[in-house]
Amino acid sequence: MRQFLAFSKKEFHESAATFRLYILLGLFVMFGMMSPLLAKLTPEIIKSLGDTGMMISVHEPTSLDAWAQFFHNVGQMGMLVLIIVFCGTMSNELSKGTLVNLLTKGMKRHTVIASKMFASSVLWTFAYLLCFGAGFAYTAYFWDIGELPHALLAFAAPWLFGELLLATHVFGGTLFGNIYGSLLSCIGAVILMNLLSILPGASKYNPVTLSGGTLPLLSGAGKPSDFIPAVLICAAAVVLLTAGSIVMFNRKKM
Repeated sequence: MRQFLAFSKKEFHESAATFRLYILLGLFVMFGMMSPLLAKLTPEIIKSLGDTGMMISVHEPTSLDAWAQFFHNVGQMGMLVLIIVFCGTMSNELSKGTLVNLLTKGMKRHTVIASKMFASSVLWTFAYLLCFGAGFAYTAYFWDIGELPHALLAFAAPWLFGELLLATHVFGGTLFGNIYGSLLSCIGAVILMNLLSILPGASKYNPVTLSGGTLPLLSGAGKPSDFIPAVLICAAAVVLLTAGSIVMFNRKKM
């Protein structure tokens, strides 16, 4: 446990020193603020086009439009930021050989993987909570939020998909030992999941649905049973990828 805490502390210090922490938090707070602002201002921008003679009809924005923007921003730009910011989580250590001294001094290999996942997850969770908090505050300022059915599942789903991206980064970085392998593993997995979503009925089981497709839960058009299979598969994938990273790292020659 002492090794785990010490290595995790090192990860947090490194994130601050390389400005990865501040970039992540700053961008996700911005995404949270942008969501209700875009929902509020977009109709006004569209109405202004009417001055040019174009006939455009717009509806009055609601809190649901703000949440639609939230899922869009987090599910697309947010996940792209997550992929870029954490692409060197494991690969940098292996390519630079910075783990050799720690391992020769008795650091357990599984501790390295566990600490990497823990530190990354804490940073991602904090960033996502700030994003949600900013979005919620601005949405409540502009509109009456009202009842949000199945809100826990709807808002936890993008976070869980982010965990999958982190686990994929660690797995890819461990497998290939460089940042390009980590990036290709993560981007390749996302592309594959998007291709699979084309298949009829596949979205119910596809983790990529969780990244920004849970708005129907808040609107009442969707049911938890529509997303639970994807949640279970995504959670299982996180566990399997983390376990696979440990197995590979234990066999890897340093």
